[in-house]
Amino acid sequence: MKYLLLVVIGLTGLQSFSQNIQLVYDMRHSTDPKNNPKNFPTLYFEYFKSQDSGRAFIKPGSFLFKMQADAVGPGTNTSKMYFQVAQTLRFWEPKVFLHLSISGGLGVTEPKQYSYYILTTYSAGIAWPFQWKGGFYSLVLDYKYVPYIKPSSDFLWTFYFYKGFFNYRFEFLGDFSFWTENKNHGDEFTQNQSGKRFFLYGEPQFWYRVAGGFSVGARMNIYYHVYTTENQWQVYPAAGIRWKL
Repeated sequence: MKYLLLVVIGLTGLQSFSQNIQLVYDMRHSTDPKNNPKNFPTLYFEYFKSQDSGRAFIKPGSFLFKMQADAVGPGTNTSKMYFQVAQTLRFWEPKVFLHLSISGGLGVTEPKQYSYYILTTYSAGIAWPFQWKGGFYSLVLDYKYVPYIKPSSDFLWTFYFYKGFFNYRFEFLGDFSFWTENKNHGDEFTQNQSGKRFFLYGEPQFWYRVAGGFSVGARMNIYYHVYTTENQWQVYPAAGIRWKL
């Protein structure tokens, strides 16, 4: 399935595009020193293409590639990487799209024996892009599969938003994702647990365009149950620069 999904994404995502690179300084130690040993820089890269044209049987929609690298290791070395690839397409007239996505990554820790994989996750569902009062939005409902030792199959709901102000001098954008997963992953640490756990992740961003494609701004990383099983919110601010083509 993985290779079929990559082929579909590759064949349908090859035309005009926009992209941006962000370098931000994550200040989570400053706001939550108990759970975070240090602040660190993060590099984000995003390639996005919006397309919905042609008379072919398969009509591609939007294509998204995101990559994140956290330099939280000793000497500001990269110690965590995450990626996501997503493609929408349709075979019908109504502009509700089939949505396909794959994501994953890895992390390196000190000591090294606690390093980990961010398990490759496969998602398929529907996406509804729309415009409202000058803003661009998309609602995505996916069926998500995570290959733990005891796999988890769940629903994932994501809301994307983008709004420009003052001739796009200011931009407000981001996304929020909500999903559930099995508490029992089939390993020794979770084998006595049962039921589902609710998760939330959000990354709202605000950018001010200084000149050309160069912007300064801030983003907020919002987590619930992503880094801890405790019922608590973790909200971490970051500030930095962005280059947009």
